Amino acid sequence: MTQTYKKKLIEVAIPLEAINAASAREKSIRHGHPSTLHQWWARRPLAACRAVLFAQLVDDPSSHPDQFPTEEAVEAERKRLFQIIEELVKWENSTNEEVLERARAEIRRSCGGEMPPVYDPFSGGGSIPLEAQRLGLPAYGSDLNPVAVMIGKAMIEIPPKFKDLEPIHPGIKDRSFYRNSEGLAEDVKYYGEWMREKAWERIGHLYPKVDLPKEQGGGTATVIAWIWARTVPSPDPAFSDVQVPITSSFLLSSRSGKEAWIEPVVDRKTKTISYNVRHGGTKAELATAKSGTKAGRGSNFRCLMSDTAITAKHITSAGKAGKLGQVLIAIVGEGKGGRLYFSPSKTHEDIARCAVPDWKPEQLQPKNPRWFSPPAYGMETFGDLFTDRQLVALNTFTDLVHLAREQIENDAIEYHGSDPTPIRDGGTGGKAYAEAVSVYLAFAISKLTNLGSTVTSWMSDRGALRETFARQAIPMVWDYAEVNFFSNSGGNWLTPIEKISKSVADFPARGFGSVNQINAGEVQYEFGTVISSDPPYYDNIGYADLSDFFYCWLKQSLKPTFPDLFGVLATPKTEELVATPYRHGGNDAAERFFLEGMTAAIARMAERSSTAIPATIYYAFKQSEVDQEGVSSTGWATFLQAVISAGFSVLGTWPIRTESPGRLIAKGTNALANSVVLVCRKKDATAESVTRAEFIRTLKRELPPAIAELQAANVSPADMPQSAIGPGMGVFSRYAAVLEADDSPMTVKTALQLINTQLDEYLNDLHGEFDAETRFTATWFQQHGFDKGEYGTANSIATARGISVESVKHAGIVESSAGSVRIFKRDEIDPEWDPETDDHFTIWEACQHLIRTLENDGEYAAAELLKKIGSERAETVKDLAYYLYDVCGNKRQDAKEATSYNGLIAVWTDLTRLAATIHVTDKNRQTRMDI
Repeated sequence: MTQTYKKKLIEVAIPLEAINAASAREKSIRHGHPSTLHQWWARRPLAACRAVLFAQLVDDPSSHPDQFPTEEAVEAERKRLFQIIEELVKWENSTNEEVLERARAEIRRSCGGEMPPVYDPFSGGGSIPLEAQRLGLPAYGSDLNPVAVMIGKAMIEIPPKFKDLEPIHPGIKDRSFYRNSEGLAEDVKYYGEWMREKAWERIGHLYPKVDLPKEQGGGTATVIAWIWARTVPSPDPAFSDVQVPITSSFLLSSRSGKEAWIEPVVDRKTKTISYNVRHGGTKAELATAKSGTKAGRGSNFRCLMSDTAITAKHITSAGKAGKLGQVLIAIVGEGKGGRLYFSPSKTHEDIARCAVPDWKPEQLQPKNPRWFSPPAYGMETFGDLFTDRQLVALNTFTDLVHLAREQIENDAIEYHGSDPTPIRDGGTGGKAYAEAVSVYLAFAISKLTNLGSTVTSWMSDRGALRETFARQAIPMVWDYAEVNFFSNSGGNWLTPIEKISKSVADFPARGFGSVNQINAGEVQYEFGTVISSDPPYYDNIGYADLSDFFYCWLKQSLKPTFPDLFGVLATPKTEELVATPYRHGGNDAAERFFLEGMTAAIARMAERSSTAIPATIYYAFKQSEVDQEGVSSTGWATFLQAVISAGFSVLGTWPIRTESPGRLIAKGTNALANSVVLVCRKKDATAESVTRAEFIRTLKRELPPAIAELQAANVSPADMPQSAIGPGMGVFSRYAAVLEADDSPMTVKTALQLINTQLDEYLNDLHGEFDAETRFTATWFQQHGFDKGEYGTANSIATARGISVESVKHAGIVESSAGSVRIFKRDEIDPEWDPETDDHFTIWEACQHLIRTLENDGEYAAAELLKKIGSERAETVKDLAYYLYDVCGNKRQDAKEATSYNGLIAVWTDLTRLAATIHVTDKNRQTRMDI
C-alpha cells in the first residue's frame, strides 16, 4: 500500500503494559464507574477505550521528520506521548481536567486544531462514545438494541443537557456549587429515596421483620433475604403426594467461627419435612450441608423422603406439568455483628404467598438452552423468573417512576420553566428534566431485578447474593435468595439508587453526544468520520435475548418518554449480528449470516471513514474458542475475513487484557488476551493479487523486524501471538487476494496459521544469538525440562555447539554425575551470584537469577541486578525469556514455568526505568539517584 498519510501512534507503538494494568484494575472499581449504571455484557474497559482513541488520533513522531529528525528524537517524543497515555488511563484521572486537557491538546495538534467526530455503530454499553466525549470529541453511537441505546443516551446524551445545574428537589442541598452532572445525580438520589418511602407505605407489610431469640437479646431484626428451595413431587409412588426439596446446598455460612447450615428433618409417618438452622457443626455435617440434596453432577438429586433418585427427567416433567413448587428453608437477617441466620417461619412464608401481582412480563424466554435453562423446567416467560412478592414490588416501583416524573416536573418548573418539549425532541425544560431523572430511576428497577429474581442465589462463603447475571446467561437455580428490597444490605432499593447517582455525577457531561437506534448496516456516516467500534463477537453473547430480561421492565417505565424505543414487544432479533444457530437453522447458516452482515456493516465504515485517521475495531475472544483453536479460531478468522472483505487492510493488532498479571497463564500457556484492537485503514484501490509463495516471502521479510519492534516495546510473550497478527495481516490484507496453487483465494484462517508459523521460526532463530552454554541449556530444557537425562545425549548436544558438558557445569548451570545430567532449578543456583565477578557469565544464568530475584525479593532488587547485568546483555536476557516462554507453551506445555518468563517481560519496562535510577558507586554498593 502506498503511504499517503501520517502514521498515527497506534500504528507504531502504544504503552500496552500500562493500558492493560489499568484495564485489569478497573474491574475492581465500582464506586462511580459507568458499568454500575445498568447491566451490559462484555463492556470494553474505559481505560482501554480512552487510550486507543488518543493513540488513534495523535500522530506518531516518525510522521514529522522535520520536528524529530533522528531516531533518538522520535523515541524521546514517543516516550513523552506514552507518559500522557499512562496518566490518562488511571481511573483516578477520569475526571482530572488537567490530565484530560493535556490529552485534548495533543489531539487538536494532530488534527488541524479541530476535534473530529467519533462514531461507534455497535455502541452497546457505551464505553467508546463516553470516552470520546471525555476527550472532547463529538461522540456518536448507535445500536439495534433499545436497551443499549437507552444506556448510551443516559451516559452521553442526557447529562450535557443539564450540565453544571443545581438540583431542583425541595430538600437540603448537598453542596453550594455543582459541576457537570452532580445536580442531576443528587436529584436521582433524592427522588429515589422518595420512591422508597412511597413504596414502603404501599407494600411494607409484605416485608416483615424476624423475631430475635432471647439469647440474642430479643426484639426484631430486619430480613436481608428469604432462602427458598424449589420442590418437586417425590418420585417414590409411596410419597408422590409429598413435595421434596431440590437444593444445591444447605450451607448458609462457611466462614470460620460463623458456620451456619440448614438441617432438614424428615418425618415419614406424617410425610412432612421441616427445616432447622444450625450453627457450628462438624466437618462431616458441613460437608453434607454443602452438597444439599445433590446426587452427582447436573440436575440430579436425591429424595429426602425416600432416598430414591430424583433424575433430571423427573424434574423436567414436573416443571412442564406445573408441579415445580418452592418452600422457605431459612431466613437471613441483619445483625450488629454480621449476618444472622434463622429457621423458616410459617408466618413469613404465608405473607410471601399472599402477594398477588397485577401484572407480570409475558415475553417468552428463548428456546436456547445454551443461554436460558429455566424454559426446560416450565418457566417459559420472563415473568416466571420472579416470585409473586417480587412482582408486586417491581410493579410498585414501576408505578412510582411515573408518579415521580410528575412530581419532579412540578418541582422543576421554578428552575427549568414550564417548557413542555419532551427530552426526545431536544427539550431542556421542566418536562425534559423530569423525564431525564426518570430514566435513571427506571434503571434502578433494572438493577433491582438483577438481584431480585429467583435466579439469585446465596453465596455461603461471602454471606451475600449472587446476581442473576453472574455470567452471560440465565441458568436454573434450585435454591434461591429472595432479597428484601427494604433492608439496609445489598439488593435493597437504595443500593442501585446510590450507585447510579454516583455514576451520573462522574459523567463528563460536555460537548456533543448522540446515540440512536440504527442497524449498523444502515448507518449514514459523514465522510471523514473517525470509526472506533466494539462489534458483537460471533456467537459469544446473545445480547438481544438476554436484554429482554430488562426490556420488559424498562418498557413499563419509559414507554411514555421514549415511545419509539419501547414501542415493540421485545428487542429486535432478526437483524442482530450474532451467529446464533437456533435462530438461523444451524451452525453453517449462522456463520454465513454473521459474515455477510458484519461484512456489510464494516463496508459502510470503510466507505466513509477518515482517510487521515485509522479505524479501530475490537474483537473479544472467548476462552473455549482459544483453548481449542488458538489464534486461528473460527470466530476470529470469520471476523477478520469480514473486516478484510469490507475493504479494510489490518495494520495492527493490540491485545487488551482485563486480568491481573498473576492470572495471565491461569488457563494454559497459550491463554490469549480478552480482546484485540484491530487498527485498520482503507485498502489501496490499486491492490494486486499475489501467489502464496510471494506472500510467504514478503512475510519472511517484513514480519521479523515488526516482531523485534514489538519485543522492544515489551509486549509480553503471552500477548505476542495476537500482536504479531497485526503486521502479518498487514501483509496479507494489502493484496486484493493471495492465490493458492489452484488459483483459489487463501482464507484468513490459513493466513493466520502461516503468520503463527513465522512467529515460531523467529523465536527459534533467537536461539542462535545466545552464548554456547545457553544454547546447550535451552535445547536440553526443551527436551528434558529440569529432569535428568543421559550424559551421552548431553555430550552430543554440547559438542555440536563447540563446547563440553564440563564447560556448562563450570558455568554453574547444570549438575553432571553418575552418567546423567540435569539443569539446576532456580532455587538451587548460587544465591551469591554476581554478574560483575562471574568469570563464566551466561545469559541462561542471568535470566534465571533475574526471575528468582524478582519473585523472591521484588522489583527493586531485580532492578539492581539488571543494572549489574548491563543494558547490552539485558536485551539478550529478554530475548531468552521470549524464547523459553515459547518453549514452555508450544513444546513442553508447562504453564507454571511459562508464567515466570511472561512475568519477567511484563515488568521489564518498570525494571529498566528503576535500574536507570540506580547509580553504581563501586562493585559492592549501589545508591538510588534522584532523577
